[in-house]
Amino acid sequence: MDVPVWFEIVSLALLLLVLLGDLLIVRWRPHIPSTKESTLWVAFYVALALGFAGLLLAVAGPGHAGEFLTGWALEYSLSIDNLFVFVLIMAQFAVPRKLQQEVLMVGIIIALVLRGIFILLGVTIIENFAPVFYLFGAFLIWTAIRQAMPEKEHEDEVAKEGFAVRLVRRLVPVSDEFDGPKLRTVVGGKRMWTPMIIVFVTIGVTDLMFAIDSIPAIFSITQNSFLVFTANIFALMGLRQLYFLLGDLLDRLRYLHYGIAVILAFIGVKLVLHAMHENSVPFLNGGKPIEWAPDVPIWLSLTVIVVAMLGATGASLIASGREKRQERALAE
Repeated sequence: MDVPVWFEIVSLALLLLVLLGDLLIVRWRPHIPSTKESTLWVAFYVALALGFAGLLLAVAGPGHAGEFLTGWALEYSLSIDNLFVFVLIMAQFAVPRKLQQEVLMVGIIIALVLRGIFILLGVTIIENFAPVFYLFGAFLIWTAIRQAMPEKEHEDEVAKEGFAVRLVRRLVPVSDEFDGPKLRTVVGGKRMWTPMIIVFVTIGVTDLMFAIDSIPAIFSITQNSFLVFTANIFALMGLRQLYFLLGDLLDRLRYLHYGIAVILAFIGVKLVLHAMHENSVPFLNGGKPIEWAPDVPIWLSLTVIVVAMLGATGASLIASGREKRQERALAE
């Protein structure tokens, strides 16, 4: 059963209204969200995603509902990794905490636009060049190895944006101080850009790098562009509130990158197996499908994603708690 066109149109229109409302709230009422406020918003967006999966189940059947739910869980897991880099960017450019909501919202909009472009390109490539799944799988396995390396630090991700930042500073005059959420200000009678433009450029380049990782991953779950895009929308919508909800907890999630590495490695292997199952490469098995290659079921993908994230989070919190108890014992 296909997803009805009317359902796609109505869903995208309503999601656009939700995003617009979220943006207006940030614009009209810039503030530092409390833990209670952030928790309620995160719960709202999670409930919204689960409700959407329920509607998909009713109008398009369990297959599409399962694909969306697994894709959303995958993208939500990978999006949490964005938060670590966002923390570094906010610290690097000393963004006032009151303005961080607006920066995050703009970052989310940039991410949605970039991912939308990548999704359209990905669907076109897949339709015309099916063996690309081999490349996607190999890329994700390589990314997983990079994530799992002990020396892998998120500072490397921020360092890559150095060229873009230097280019902006060279092309346009940038002031030393923020002027609220403004992009333009006046310093000594001269019109200048505020550091906010540098922050937005850095966030944009970061989003681009994360899109390169995440879009091939979700194509292992579904090649339906509507499900891929909506899974990304729901994964990103609550990211701003999750940033403030987790707060200092992000520093304690030291093993999260191992969980993400497991997910990426599993998805990479799944993509390779899918490519073998649908094989058309002439020099592999004479260009015929490799029959013994298994098709990984959706339920197994969802289980691996949830277990990997819960395991990495639990191990991080246990290790952090043990260190704190040792510090208290030494202090006493």
